[in-house]
Amino acid sequence: MRITKLEHAAFILEKDGEKLVVDPGNFARPLPDVENVAAVVITHEHADHWDDPHLEAIRAANPGVPIYGPQGVKDAVKSFDVTAVNPGDTITAGPFSLEFFGGKHAVIHSSIPVVDNVAVSVDGGAVYYPGDAFTVPDGVEVDVLATPSSAPWLKFGETIDFVLDVKPRRAFPTHEAINSAPGQAMAKDRIGWAAQQNGGELLDIVAGDTVDL
Repeated sequence: MRITKLEHAAFILEKDGEKLVVDPGNFARPLPDVENVAAVVITHEHADHWDDPHLEAIRAANPGVPIYGPQGVKDAVKSFDVTAVNPGDTITAGPFSLEFFGGKHAVIHSSIPVVDNVAVSVDGGAVYYPGDAFTVPDGVEVDVLATPSSAPWLKFGETIDFVLDVKPRRAFPTHEAINSAPGQAMAKDRIGWAAQQNGGELLDIVAGDTVDL
């Protein structure tokens, strides 16, 4: 499997010539090479995790491509059909096996509604991404963890604890667009440290990089 990290929360997985696009939000630049997309996963309804231009580009190149997300995404996305998924659901999308966890977005503030959010495990933990929450996937051995590293709802000590709890073989930061360059460097350093405590390591990847997993 191959991963291409994009800006903020977006990334693309590629396997057997097909792609899985995850959280193509409005902080990401136009997506590169969106042909042969087997599915799109949107973890929740906030605009930094999906927007119409990205979905339009994907659908234009892949008519009828399925889009998966929780009920809140299905309600929010008016221009495209979304298949609602819930924690515990498993789906096969092209060569990818998807299992969903979680259920709710982390609390930002008492004045802001808590929306639906699903975490996704791809191919039995080959890649795990929690969206905007810190849901530990019980019973799943995670190879690559994409962990949120900066957000209005996040205290960075929670990111460290999340990596320590998941115990991935490799981990890299996502959701980092609101961090400064020094903040992003600090996040990488501490995520790498946390992964190392259980024999793992930092996957040193930045937006635009493609890595074979």
